[in-house]
Amino acid sequence: MGRKAVIIVTATAVCAVAAVLVVRHRMRSSGRWARASAIIKELEEKCGTPTEKLRQVADAMAVEMHAGLASEGGSKLKMIISYVDKLPTGNEKGLFYALDLGGTNFRVLRVHLGGKGRGIISQEFIEVSIPENLMVGTSDALFDYIAAELAKFVAKEGQDHQPPPGRQRELGFTFSFPVLQSSINSGTLIKWTKGFSIDDAVGQDVVAALSKAIERTGLDMCVSALVNDTIGTLAGGRYVNQDVIAAVILGTGTNAAYVERAQAIPKWHGLLPKSGEMVINMEWGNFKSAHLPLTEYDHSLDTESLNPGDQIFEKIISGMYLGEIVRRVLCRIAEEASLFGDTIPPKLKVPFNLRTPDMSAMHQDASSDLRVVREKLKNVLEISNTSLKVRKVIVELCNIVATRGARLAAAGVLGVLKKLGRDAVKDGKNKKTVVALDGGLYEHYTEYSKCMENTLRELLGEEVAETIVIEHSNDGSGIGAALLAASHSQYPGIDES
Repeated sequence: MGRKAVIIVTATAVCAVAAVLVVRHRMRSSGRWARASAIIKELEEKCGTPTEKLRQVADAMAVEMHAGLASEGGSKLKMIISYVDKLPTGNEKGLFYALDLGGTNFRVLRVHLGGKGRGIISQEFIEVSIPENLMVGTSDALFDYIAAELAKFVAKEGQDHQPPPGRQRELGFTFSFPVLQSSINSGTLIKWTKGFSIDDAVGQDVVAALSKAIERTGLDMCVSALVNDTIGTLAGGRYVNQDVIAAVILGTGTNAAYVERAQAIPKWHGLLPKSGEMVINMEWGNFKSAHLPLTEYDHSLDTESLNPGDQIFEKIISGMYLGEIVRRVLCRIAEEASLFGDTIPPKLKVPFNLRTPDMSAMHQDASSDLRVVREKLKNVLEISNTSLKVRKVIVELCNIVATRGARLAAAGVLGVLKKLGRDAVKDGKNKKTVVALDGGLYEHYTEYSKCMENTLRELLGEEVAETIVIEHSNDGSGIGAALLAASHSQYPGIDES
């Protein structure tokens, strides 16, 4: 065999090897995509929320509401009596403050109320981030930090914001964690949620803790009302629309509050309020039911959380957790299907590294090449050179997780409407029912909020849906607290026309 023949044979062998490698690569690639597709399909099935399942969730919510109103500890829903039996009328007048502590940030607000027909004349606020070490530190450290920022805010005021002689400044304190209230301005912390874990604050009066911290700064201010963020949203909604009967927060965490007939609260042993009504803080984030579509990712997230076994509803519908669920699914696909190459990107392994605002931006990416997805993967998770096919997988994952959350949130709203008998048109009367909504998740994650509203309409049917209005109560938790401070002012004549 001559030299030429050897070269031909060798070249043929090289080509054959190359062909085999290409085939193997394609097979591996095909196998990887088959595995990735299988994981996504399994997730979609387990996250399924068909109408019938949502109705079961709503029925279970209504049942738990009844149980929680009957006795303390009778339900996963705490159904906390708020001591708010008088919501704003629109006649409130004067200068009031609010402190809104509901997650990783807090806000301080100043609101000038004009009285009947004049509404809110002016409002100013600051927003402050809470350092992570204070979220797991001591009660004094947290409240001293908050009081110091409150004092700084007041220190910058001009003469036109000084209270009349002999009057303290009055504050409404929105505290968005489970509290057992004993009056309108006192309440014992039951437990922390949303990433907080400050042991020495549990079982203590949070108003007393804040008041002492304010005193230490030398600021002359009293806490007139302790409210939950959802009750603040309810108050803010009612201030502008008297048809508001419930409020839902969909933000870092989630909760609902509504106006209940006082006679429908068996565990209420005090005198019935003159209004005949009482606002109930449901703490619906702690709702749990066998009908909830939970996955292995939810179970592992719960097990590794600061509060395993608690806040299950919150962990599948709220902003604190949606991005983390997507990250956990991506981790599995990266491990089992090599979605991002032969190794799992280090940043993808970090819990809560993929935040829900990032997930929202990727889910709502309308560009043809999904460049927002590409940028988020690169900037947040340090994953570069992704194919369009990979980016489409990311969007699909975001859609599955967000859709489940939004549809379950709608089922929760239906449960509240069922309890109030507002889920059907009675005697041909189309009584208008308004539910106030607030929270960054609802406000900024458009795909989520649209899905939630469409699902509620689907569950109610067209006739009933025409009587139910979802209204965005912007900044209800801040303004609402100031409004409740006004309606519970220690000075007579504050509610004037």
